[in-house]
Amino acid sequence: MKFRTDINCLRAYAVLAVILFHFGIPGASGGFIGVDIFFVISGYLMTGIIIESIEEQKKKGGHWLLRFYLARAQRILPALLAICLALLTIGWFILPSDDYQQLGKHCIAAITFISNIIFWQEAGYFDVKSHDKWLLHTWSLSIEWQFYLIFPLLIKLIWKLLPGRRSVMIALIIGTIYSFSFLINLTTERSSEGFYLLPSRAWEFLIGGLMYLAVSNWKPTDKVAEWMEALGFFLILSSVALLSEKTTWPGSMTMVPVIGTILVLSAQRETSEWTKFVGLKKIGQWSYSIYLWHWPIMVFLILLEKSEDLNYIVCAIPVTILLGWMSYTLIEVPIRRSMVFIKPVYNAIGLACLAIIVVTFSLIVKENAGFSSRLPKEVELIAAEANNFNKERRRNCHIWAGDNFKSCIHGGSKIHAILIGDSHASSVATAVQEALPDPNLGILTFTYTSCPTLFGVKIKNHSDIRCSEFNEWVMREIAKLPKEIPLIIVNRTSAYVYGIEYSIKIEKKRPLVYFTQHNEFTNNTFEEEFSRNLVESSCMLSRLRPVYLVRPIPEMEVDVPKIAARKQLLGQKTSISIELKDYHQRHELVWNSQDQARKECGVQILDPVPELCNEKRCFALYNGRPLYYDSHHLSEYGNKRLVGVFERIFK
Repeated sequence: MKFRTDINCLRAYAVLAVILFHFGIPGASGGFIGVDIFFVISGYLMTGIIIESIEEQKKKGGHWLLRFYLARAQRILPALLAICLALLTIGWFILPSDDYQQLGKHCIAAITFISNIIFWQEAGYFDVKSHDKWLLHTWSLSIEWQFYLIFPLLIKLIWKLLPGRRSVMIALIIGTIYSFSFLINLTTERSSEGFYLLPSRAWEFLIGGLMYLAVSNWKPTDKVAEWMEALGFFLILSSVALLSEKTTWPGSMTMVPVIGTILVLSAQRETSEWTKFVGLKKIGQWSYSIYLWHWPIMVFLILLEKSEDLNYIVCAIPVTILLGWMSYTLIEVPIRRSMVFIKPVYNAIGLACLAIIVVTFSLIVKENAGFSSRLPKEVELIAAEANNFNKERRRNCHIWAGDNFKSCIHGGSKIHAILIGDSHASSVATAVQEALPDPNLGILTFTYTSCPTLFGVKIKNHSDIRCSEFNEWVMREIAKLPKEIPLIIVNRTSAYVYGIEYSIKIEKKRPLVYFTQHNEFTNNTFEEEFSRNLVESSCMLSRLRPVYLVRPIPEMEVDVPKIAARKQLLGQKTSISIELKDYHQRHELVWNSQDQARKECGVQILDPVPELCNEKRCFALYNGRPLYYDSHHLSEYGNKRLVGVFERIFK
């Protein structure tokens, strides 16, 4: 297709918006819409290439489909392979084993174009835990490639059944309506699925294709084109400035930058006030490589804890553009020229061999657990805490979503205590066992992931977690045991009220559970209902035996072993902590509810805070070693700090 300056400059606007957003530049809080612009442009261009190829084949013959796939691979793969290889090389020297193993996994996902699915399964795009994934941004490339694989086959089939552009246009209209409706029907709790997966994103490509079919034989008058372009850029720039991570995305608001993009494309103005700025043409040409490099540079700043330092950000943006230019000049252009001088079959073989080499290297890194032996022992000792949990108990005794209910006895066969709760209870089981007065005694455990000890509770968006049914089953089971055996309840209770994101700065908190009414955000009514249920559930159990409620375990804002290992590797102080006042603010509702249960029915309280905090802060490490295996579960090393707390039950 003929090179279009306006589309090239639109690419420049899109990539700059994404960069400014990720680097936290004020005024670009909605810069993530740059990816949506790219999707519309891709749909516009790919539809044009496919339709013109089909029409040309009808006249001259040839195998256009294979050429199409090879051209897309030559456009995307070389620079992607280069950045994966560069990151794997750099990571060898600067990444702890868990991080390096994860990088290997993500390289494989990126090169095989399934990274959007992998990242969807791991966490939401805007979640804090996604911010240190070196190849997070490749989710969009995976969606594009999936679209490239399917779209030409569909158009070819439609053309074969009903030849002509009109039938293709009708099909694209139906597909656009279906995909957009699918997106809108996704609840806000499934927004991650809407963000990452092709079915809810396809409409952006398809609407671009519709615009190609609509305007390929039409050109507006100069005055109309001028107004169309101005309105289009207004919608795009307004979206960049006014939207934010708090906006449900993608959603109905996604139509704003999408309409803006199709207006600019439809205006077809090769030169204008919007595209004449110095450097825009070059930025547009380098946009793919710039996009590839910008996020790893941001992750590197996060590792250095400089992601909010303006001096570093001011340097990082030009470095990003420089690396993008180098990648374009040294990789993209030579590969593109090779298409002219080397036979397609040799091009395909060469690309396949390069991809196999990088995937093999990535697979070796992944399967060898990140080669832990390459780093100093101090770093690996800290990083190894990420795997310091009772694997046998987790595998054989802890209940996961979809599992049948089960319980386990740990220690001797004579049950001396009962432990129930969620994964926080599972993480302290060995500490309770060690607290028993005689090693021949045992504890009976009932632990279920994401299931609080609350009767009548329902888990949002997880119908396979039968929490209410489980709690009823546990109550029947423990009713069979002697009444003098104490019951210990441990849960990550506050997360069910306020969500899994620890930060108290988050204004709108999303509860994980509900009782009667499904609330998207936590409100006073839900807090009162939750508190009342916690008290009633605790008192109901206390009628069967002595009940001990454990205060919430302090949660950290970061993955402790991962961040501490990075700090150690970079020669920084490894201290990680939260303020005690923030802990009390996060858990005030739960503390008050537990106190109310003690007042109403005599349950007793066990407080882990004195063992994990001083008068000002709660600490994530003790003697230089992490107490947690992630951000909130105590490790086997950390839970031993609570042995003395549990011993009070038996004294």
